[in-house]
Amino acid sequence: MSTKYKIRDPEQLYFISFAVVYWLDVFVRNEYREVLPDSLRYCQ
Repeated sequence: MSTKYKIRDPEQLYFISFAVVYWLDVFVRNEYREVLPDSLRYCQ
């Protein structure tokens, strides 16, 4: 992982975005469909 993507100050608010190739697969295949909402629930 590059150093420019590391969180250095845990007191600050960060927004991190990732690009996924072929997003269609993420939302169409049953085995991947719940991964994104489950991950978001975990982060809450």
